[in-house]
Amino acid sequence: MATVEDRPERTARFAIVGYAARVPGAADAAEFWDVLRHGRDAVSEVPGERWNVDDFFDSDADAAGKIVSRRAGFVDDVAGFDAPFFGVSAREVMLMDPQHRLLLETAWQAVEHWGTAPTALANTNTGVFVGLSTHDYLSMVSDELSYDEIDAYMAIGTAAAAAAGRISYRLGLQGPAVTVDTACSSSLVAVHQACQALRLGECDVALAGGANVLLSPATMITFSRAHMLAPDGRCKTFDAAADGYVRGEGCGVIVLKRLDDAIRDGDRIRAVIRGSAVNQDGASGGLTVPNGVAQQRVIAEALERAGVSAHDVGYLEAHGTGTSLGDPIEVQAAAAVFGEGRDPDRPLLIGSVKTNIGHLEAAAGIAGIIKVVLSLEHEQLPKHLNFRNPSPYIPWDRLAVRVLDEATGWQRNGRPRVAGVSSFGFSGTNAHVILEEAPQEARANAAGPRAVVEPEDRRFSVLPLSARTPAALAQLADRYRDWLTAHPETDLSELCFTAGVGRAHFEHRAALVVNSTESATELLGALADDRPAPGLLRGECDDRPKTAWLFPGQGSQFAGMARELFETEPVFAETMTRCAAVVDAVLEKPMLDVIFDVDDPDTLRQTSYAQPALFAVELGLARLWQSWGLEPDVVLGHSVGQYAAACVAGVFSLEDGALLLAERGRLFGNLPAGGRMVAIFAAAERVESCTDEFPRLSVAAYNGANTVLAGPAEDLDRVVAALTSDGVRCDWLDTSHAFHSALLDPALDEFEAYAGRFGFRSPQRTLVCNRTGAALGRTAQLDASYWRRHARQPIEFAKSVATLADLNCAVLLEVGAQPVLTAAALRAWPDPATAPRAIASLRRNGADHRQIAEALGGAYICGHLPAFGALQHGPTRKLDLPTYPFQHRHYWFRDKDVQSAPTVAEAAVARSEAVRLLEEGRIEELAALLDGPNADPQTTEVLARLAAQHNQERGNQSIADARYEIRWEKSAAARADAGAGSDWLLIADDAEAIAPLVDALTAQGQPFRIVGLPASDADEERLEAELRAAAAGDSTLRILHCAALEGDATPSMRSLLRMQHRVLNGTRRLFRAAAAAELRAPVWLTTRGAQRVTDADSVSPAQSCLWGFGRAASLEHPQLWGGL
Repeated sequence: MATVEDRPERTARFAIVGYAARVPGAADAAEFWDVLRHGRDAVSEVPGERWNVDDFFDSDADAAGKIVSRRAGFVDDVAGFDAPFFGVSAREVMLMDPQHRLLLETAWQAVEHWGTAPTALANTNTGVFVGLSTHDYLSMVSDELSYDEIDAYMAIGTAAAAAAGRISYRLGLQGPAVTVDTACSSSLVAVHQACQALRLGECDVALAGGANVLLSPATMITFSRAHMLAPDGRCKTFDAAADGYVRGEGCGVIVLKRLDDAIRDGDRIRAVIRGSAVNQDGASGGLTVPNGVAQQRVIAEALERAGVSAHDVGYLEAHGTGTSLGDPIEVQAAAAVFGEGRDPDRPLLIGSVKTNIGHLEAAAGIAGIIKVVLSLEHEQLPKHLNFRNPSPYIPWDRLAVRVLDEATGWQRNGRPRVAGVSSFGFSGTNAHVILEEAPQEARANAAGPRAVVEPEDRRFSVLPLSARTPAALAQLADRYRDWLTAHPETDLSELCFTAGVGRAHFEHRAALVVNSTESATELLGALADDRPAPGLLRGECDDRPKTAWLFPGQGSQFAGMARELFETEPVFAETMTRCAAVVDAVLEKPMLDVIFDVDDPDTLRQTSYAQPALFAVELGLARLWQSWGLEPDVVLGHSVGQYAAACVAGVFSLEDGALLLAERGRLFGNLPAGGRMVAIFAAAERVESCTDEFPRLSVAAYNGANTVLAGPAEDLDRVVAALTSDGVRCDWLDTSHAFHSALLDPALDEFEAYAGRFGFRSPQRTLVCNRTGAALGRTAQLDASYWRRHARQPIEFAKSVATLADLNCAVLLEVGAQPVLTAAALRAWPDPATAPRAIASLRRNGADHRQIAEALGGAYICGHLPAFGALQHGPTRKLDLPTYPFQHRHYWFRDKDVQSAPTVAEAAVARSEAVRLLEEGRIEELAALLDGPNADPQTTEVLARLAAQHNQERGNQSIADARYEIRWEKSAAARADAGAGSDWLLIADDAEAIAPLVDALTAQGQPFRIVGLPASDADEERLEAELRAAAAGDSTLRILHCAALEGDATPSMRSLLRMQHRVLNGTRRLFRAAAAAELRAPVWLTTRGAQRVTDADSVSPAQSCLWGFGRAASLEHPQLWGGL
């Protein structure tokens, strides 16, 4: 908690850093500004869901139980609320005052407008100060519920104190939570108290505002009998026709910080509160009679605290209720204070927002503040409405005051623009606030120097979006798309930065991998329309998943690896450079030159360079991920990859690790050539038996799907020849030596002695030992002898993967130059039903920065929360992006079934009042609506028949809407050149069945290859490699699955069994291989006779099987799905 009591009260200033509003005619602050700048009167007739205006209206203000006005200011959907979003049960929210609901949602939006995730305020010293004075909901609940119906939630749901406390509770705020009731001045007094709390150090951030909702005619009757309401429902402040005020409802919240803190934190400052004051009328002419002297005092005190001269104030947002008594008192009191020292040519400009939206009572003051802030930001003072003939009770010719009867520019002009805001309660409590434009230097600091973007910037960004529900996520994407379309000049980094650090992150997530605002707009559209698109990643998560980082070993390196990342990511480049600086002294060639020299790939294949190079790349990636806020729960390396894993686990430093790998590479690289390694796809026992016949061979690795043998090349040649002749798949590994074999023995003593020079610490995070497969913790000792055994003994990768499964790892992140281990780990995973998500940091033949951005997006959608601020290279400002789209449902204390509120789309086509009356059978009311109160009987009879017919058709349609049918529509034929420039991959087993397709592709000169459906683990692994290689090409890859087609299309038991056992199993393997290969090309499934297109068609049961599989595959692998 900051201590600021030593700050002089009269120099303390407070920054408004965020705001939100929901007022008549405006669902948010942007729409509020539209109301103001267009000079709209948002007051309307009382809607039917509040009360029947005809039952209560009477032109006689003295009529008992009646209201002299038919109009007021109302917000839409006041009973709607997103209760699940805030974790409130339906039972509780039904008894929660709609004012509390408005405040919760508006407070959330104000914090988002600040550019801060509301969840980030949990456990912080943030205060809440709200004004509330209307209690219609409490009165209605009390009147209408019997004692037996009173619920435990009634008190907390309607208590004024809970309005502030509930915000603090739901957001986890620990500063003061205060609800203020001083009638019409409540919210401005709340702002004053928030500033006082900030000045005293009682809080470091404050939410201040107010709410008002009109639900019952009772209060309106009271004000009508007191002759306080304007009969015509128009607020005519300062006009000769002023005859009362117009009630209104709404909500506003601002976010406040001490100005110095806001500047220090780089906040975007909207305006500054220079000073404020509160006082009381005292023993005036009456409790509700304004006191001009008290108003002068409160304004003068606010000016003194602000340190501002009266003549510096250019605009006054007046209380201005539109009464013939109050307006003259207020204008003369203001002129008496603000007129001191004022140039007659620069009169005080005055206006009142009440002429637009009515008197929001407890929320009136906050509405005035937000109006002034909007005017400062848009550099325009809106027109004051309904001012035609100046009030004769105000001596205008003697006052340096002018009413804003036209919109007026309010540009910055070298001297700070200053405004006052007044709010006077009918119980005598007065408040005044002095506002000033944001300081120019603060605006510049918040924006920061713009990063220089190269014309061909290779950097990709991740635009994160999330919501509580899929519908909200789609709506949020739609809002972002509309916003970006309206702001095409938007800087992409600022967009992604704000969406990342300025919003909370929920369980339904999307990550958009983009490099331009155009691509962002396109992917936002795909997300909003629920369409798959390259670069659009979607997922659902609960908590942060347990994650293992996998570091591949020798053989995964290639010349030119990670070069683009080195050129675009400083953290990665700095880490690699550190490694190079350590080892270059012992290498013949500079390591970085060797890594990036694509013209000399053979040097990097040498063990002396390959091992330290892999360590440098993998440590660079690890440090980059860590700089982005991601940390592993478990680390695992394969062979030399274990060194990078150990370094990340804290076993040794980067410098020590680089030296160890350089010496290890030198010693093993200097051993005589002649050793090789081969992966054998057979049972481990069978591979082990080969070492009995050839004792110079050693098992080097147990990988699950295969077992690796290492040793003299001549012995391996004989083993491979024998196994291959027996149908066993054997893949030679691209290594320079026979690692993990007896051929390394001559170098082991020297390596152990060298390793003994270093100090090794226990792992500070779980490290899986790939020599035993066991998880090592803080008590493990990894000394020189451990690293000797690690070099010589076989790699127990399959056991290591089983350990990852036992540790409940849900995500595998490969930290290497290309994905090697994740695919192997998925194949070795003990239970495919619990297989984790695999993410590759980089990929060969792919753009480095795009790939790692996709990897970051993949980590985000499965539950990780990156430090989005760390992704930016330099200062970045926050944007006013759309706020969260709350999903409203209707809640009322009398509701038995909670109903969903109409969506935006539904609201656009909402039924008219006439249709509603027609459907409800209220014929007399409908006739009166259409034909006046004296409707013709013939009209009534016609309407009755129309209603009967309409409702019968409506019932029939309701039944029809509950059914659906599949209807085939003819599509336009594709162009003759469709698919040109593509490589076709045909997945098929029956050459006869696909002969027409092959002939067509051949005739068009389009390249294609035919690949059989995988039937075994070995086939699946081979297909994965083929898909990875095919996808790496420059042309567009198109994959057509034709394996379901048969030359003989006659349905039979044989075809059904073939589909179930061969095709469906092979197709499952196809999608699994495509996912492991990180394929981006869509896979299309082809069937014949699976669906009935015409009534004469018969359906093949075997072919239909693939449609059910396809629908499931489209959900599980949306990035691979093309269609059926």
